[in-house]
Amino acid sequence: MSERSIGKVISVDSFRAYIRLDDDLKSLYKSGYEDIFEVARINSYVIIPIGSDKIVAMVTSVRSIDETEIEKNKEAIFLTKSARYLVATMIGTIENSGKYIQGVYNYPILDNPVWYVTSQDLDNIFDQKKKEGSEKINFDDDYYLPIGTSPSFSDYKIKINPDKFFGKHAAILGNTGSGKSCTFASIIQSMFDFDYNGKKLKNAHIIIFDTNGEYKQAFQGTKENPYKNLELVNPFHIDKDGMKVPFWFMNFADFDYLFEPTSGTQAPVLKHALGLAKNQTVSISQKLIPQAYISKLEIIINECVTNDFKIINTIYEGLEDFGKELVELDTDFDKTKILDSLRNLMKEKSKITKTKNDYLKGNISAAVLTESAKILKTELSLYYSSARKVEVTKERNIDLPIYFNFHDLLESFFDEAISEQENSGNRLREFVSTLRLRLQSYLSDERISKPLLLNETEEITNALAKFISFILGDFCKVYNSTDTDLFTESYKTKLGKTDIEKLQEAKSSQVTIIDMSLLPFEVLETITGLIGRLILEFTSRLPERGKLPMVIALEEAQNYIPEKNRSDRESIAKKVFERIAREGRKYGISLLVSSQRPSELSKTVLSQCNSFIIHRLQNPEDQKYVRQLVSAANEDILQQLPILPQQHVVVMGDAVRTPVQARMNNANPRPNSNNPKFIENWTKDFQKDFPNYKKITEAWEKGEKYDSTDDEADIKE
Repeated sequence: MSERSIGKVISVDSFRAYIRLDDDLKSLYKSGYEDIFEVARINSYVIIPIGSDKIVAMVTSVRSIDETEIEKNKEAIFLTKSARYLVATMIGTIENSGKYIQGVYNYPILDNPVWYVTSQDLDNIFDQKKKEGSEKINFDDDYYLPIGTSPSFSDYKIKINPDKFFGKHAAILGNTGSGKSCTFASIIQSMFDFDYNGKKLKNAHIIIFDTNGEYKQAFQGTKENPYKNLELVNPFHIDKDGMKVPFWFMNFADFDYLFEPTSGTQAPVLKHALGLAKNQTVSISQKLIPQAYISKLEIIINECVTNDFKIINTIYEGLEDFGKELVELDTDFDKTKILDSLRNLMKEKSKITKTKNDYLKGNISAAVLTESAKILKTELSLYYSSARKVEVTKERNIDLPIYFNFHDLLESFFDEAISEQENSGNRLREFVSTLRLRLQSYLSDERISKPLLLNETEEITNALAKFISFILGDFCKVYNSTDTDLFTESYKTKLGKTDIEKLQEAKSSQVTIIDMSLLPFEVLETITGLIGRLILEFTSRLPERGKLPMVIALEEAQNYIPEKNRSDRESIAKKVFERIAREGRKYGISLLVSSQRPSELSKTVLSQCNSFIIHRLQNPEDQKYVRQLVSAANEDILQQLPILPQQHVVVMGDAVRTPVQARMNNANPRPNSNNPKFIENWTKDFQKDFPNYKKITEAWEKGEKYDSTDDEADIKE
């Protein structure tokens, strides 16, 4: 095979071979029996024969060293003599059988010949030809799903093994604008395009946490360019109105993260109150005093006890109206003594007068204040002990997703928890008051109460089954048209709007897109982590482990799994997805993380990823971090990261036969993530009312996103 020789090995280490090209090789091409072959281009290959095996090495550096020899003989001048060298990273072995495997187990020796690569070698490397004697794909071992083409060998497709890509978690990394969204969309689209031994995907479960609202277009398309596999994929898009996560699904860690109780006093009370709420059923026949009235009475007690002249005056602000409201309040508790105390306080009001300078003067009876505070405190204690008749049921874990009324938690169970732990003279109720106010503020904040259903006063039948099937795209399996709960109503809305959405009536959805773009940041991590935990716990309870494999895609993953906590507390979503990264594989849950800042991602999650698709990375910290994730043998290949063109990637890991650079397939339709066209838009003639500021801001004020199908009509071409 000397006719294939292009040089010899002059140095070798654990993964690099240094090659000197033959002096008689006058160009960087060599003629063979079949064709003219390239021998020294970056990202091309060379073959190093070792016995019956052939080592495949990727060219990563080309060098030329000049040696000028000028002798003293005036009659002869020797011109420059050039020696050319290659540095090649050894990446795999073509065995005697023709099978290509990743890795090297037999190393070349010095002066080992080096050959150019032939089309037959490339067929083996890129799995271009089907296996002899069999037309069927071996899903476990074959690399068969094309995701792009080789920039160096345009006739060859880059293929992955989907089971290996998703089976051990994967990461798509790269700067903003480098094409990460299109890469993810094109891979998923390629999976639905492919023919699997005569079959198509029909039971896939892919859940996308869509941070920027990009992927609906990729899997549904537009009127002008509908997605060709729309009926097969049957995407289910969950927008802000459909994204409802029942608060009672939260475990104590979720409540603790969201409500931030202090660890010393507030957290134990909250935990006990949640235990009472989930372990007990309350008699609804009792008419209670609303918590707002209780809080007002507690304020009056505290101000009476202070006996400070200026503070006492605040007692009388609105006291008369408050007393009238309390008189009219329909409750089973005897309010007589409370009202008598309030009347005594009102009598003292006439003793306070104001000077011209608004200076307060008067002589209020300290005895009246002290007595009123004493009576009010006694009555409230009686109320706390008798306001609820509780029927204890069997003890249940407070982390179980059991329904309870959030209003009851605030108005009753908190008081019971405090009463059980409160000793005479301690200030536990005062210490817990700030936590209670925080919970009350969350209840009145629609941005938080709506997605978490804090104001849901009736239990939803089969809520857990409905929610999980809703998220996994299988709501058709629990759908009952007679139900009126919010999940069923949301599903009905999806069924009835357009012909596209009616597709969901007959079958499951293989792609679920959860639009997180309008969720408030206060609950973003809580909701994301809660969904991830519920999916993990659901799959762990399946009778046959791994029978329902699914992919959870985290777009802009640094929002959910940061390496450094944004506060003094560890992210609840980070805890969940690190657990999924460690344990999810055995239950059939795969993570696909996408991020523009890999150095800010959880090291635990990335260390569990076995496949990487890496776009252009220009930040030195990110480049260094990525090099730490992969083997030293691949470092030479990663040197190209800062100059990769858009849509070009380096693919490495278990999912590919060999580390390789690829030009990713086009996503069609593309996600809604195109770069803005500045000059094109700056030179267009727009209608006077474009953009429609009124409609956009009106939607904004409602917490919605303006979505007009008439945008194109607003532009004069």
